[in-house]
Amino acid sequence: MKDPYSVLGIDRAADEAAIQAAYRKLAKRHHPDLNKGDPQAAEKFKEINAANDLLSDPAKRARFDRGEI
Repeated sequence: MKDPYSVLGIDRAADEAAIQAAYRKLAKRHHPDLNKGDPQAAEKFKEINAANDLLSDPAKRARFDRGEI
């Protein structure tokens, strides 16, 4: 698994608003509906979603930061 902070292009000290803003910006750019037929965009979109799922949940983010995930 790639580092979710680097996938979203944010600092480890980023707050929830910064995480959400970075996610929305990247998701809009790499959304499969806007990049039809581009498997790289679809893969990047999956990475962005996984990073957001991990970092947007405070409990999962804390576990990741402690090295448990």
